[in-house]
This record gives sequence, structure tokens and C-alpha cells, in this order.
Amino acid sequence: MKSKNQPSLINLKLMVLSFFFLLVLYVILRSNYSSFQPIRRSSYPSFLSICNKIPPSLATSLVHYATTNVTPQQDLYELSRTLRVLEKKSPCNFLVFGLGFDSLLWASLNHRGRTVFLEDDKNWMKMVKKQMPSLEIYHVSYETDIKQADELLYKGKSGECKVVGDPRSSKCPLAIKNFPSIVYEIEWDVIMVDAPVGSYNRGPGRMNTIYTVGLLAKNKEDGETDVFVHDIERKVEDTFSRAFLCDAYITEEIGRLRHFNIPSHRTIASSHTPFCP
Repeated sequence: MKSKNQPSLINLKLMVLSFFFLLVLYVILRSNYSSFQPIRRSSYPSFLSICNKIPPSLATSLVHYATTNVTPQQDLYELSRTLRVLEKKSPCNFLVFGLGFDSLLWASLNHRGRTVFLEDDKNWMKMVKKQMPSLEIYHVSYETDIKQADELLYKGKSGECKVVGDPRSSKCPLAIKNFPSIVYEIEWDVIMVDAPVGSYNRGPGRMNTIYTVGLLAKNKEDGETDVFVHDIERKVEDTFSRAFLCDAYITEEIGRLRHFNIPSHRTIASSHTPFCP
């Protein structure tokens, strides 16, 4: 999820800053509107002081992106799609695979919610943590190699990989069982898959990550999970997301971002739902 390139850096940075200012204005207006009560003239000063206070997480993000020469990996259109979902669901539980220059942005968009990041590069993790100490980050490790993609896709067609349940008890070789316990214990509302590394035939690839995310979403107690997969122009991200997050659950594709809305398979109404409808 580290920065891949920085084309038109200045223009993109201006767009991101404008995006942030609009976000801050939206959050403030929404907060004031929902909590508005008729007030006496004598109480105006305290009311105005509340109106003018920007949430700390958003203020930190504005300062960060205004004073650095880096920009988020996703473009404005891709960011806007995730923002629309977070507008409806936040504060919520948001799981993000990978750390990058957009991490502070995700945490800020989920204002008052819980945003958790998973990263396998310890050095990169320390660097980001130093610059953004407020982020909740956990180190993870992957045991696959992207060169195993075809083999894993074949294994994923077996019956044991079509069983929905807790990934820790799954018999499917694609299920990841060594994540921090928090990953399995929290009911996630939104999940972003933008890691691990899996380009140019190097790195662990996202095969098992995508499969495990599908289990987490389908095994949710109730409700739907919005899952975003980035870099869908690549073979692994495209093939594995369609196979294990399911074509039927795709709601939209914008640029290199694919959005899935996955319902729980544990509800009574969907108790006999196939792995992919």
C-alpha cells in the first residue's frame, strides 16, 4: 500500500486538500445540525465556540497533508467512493490491509469509529507510526508467494473452501489463521484490501487475504460488509476478488477500485445461500 507513483503531484495534492476542507465542513455542519437546540441570546458565545472547533483527527489530517509532499495512492474518484460508504456507516469498524500515505485519511473519514491497519513490513510500520502515532496498527505476516496464485485458485475450488465460518477453524488452505485476534473478533462494517505487495511477480500476493476477507464478511453475525479491493487491473486482485468475494456482490468499479457489498450468510434468510450466489 506504499506509494506506487506520484503523477501530477501538485494538482493531486490540491484536490486532496480541497477534498479535506469539504469533509471538515460537512462534519461540522452535520454535527451542529444534529445537536441543534433553540438557544438564548446569552448563550451565543459558547455555542459559537463549539461550532468553530474542528475534530482533532480531521485537524491533524489537514496539517499532515498540507505540510507534506506525498499524496494518497488512490485518486479522487476512488477516494470519493469509499467516502460515500463511510458517510453512511461511520462511526463504524473499518479494517484496512496495508499502510500508506492515505492511512491518516482513512482514520479521519471514520471519525469517532475504529480504524485498524494491518501491515507486514516492520520498518515501514515503524516509520508510519512515528509520523502518525494516533493510528492503530498491527503487524502481520504472510506465508504465500504470488507465484502460487494459480495453484491456490485451483485449491480454492474445493468443497472445504466453500464452507463459511470462522477462518481460524477453516480447513481451506487459503484461510489465514495467524492474524491478531482482533481481526476475527470484531464485526467489520468496511474492509479495504490494498496489501500485501503483489506486483511484478514478487511479494506474498493478496490471494489468501482476499479469501479470508470474504469469510470475515460472510461469517458476520448480521448485516452487510462493504469490501473494497484496490489494484483490480492486476490478475490476482481481479481473479480472486471475483471468485471469493463473488461477482454477484459487486456494486461498482471506479478506476482501479472494486466495491463489493457482501451480506451475512449466517442470517436465517440466507442460511442456505451458496458461497457465491
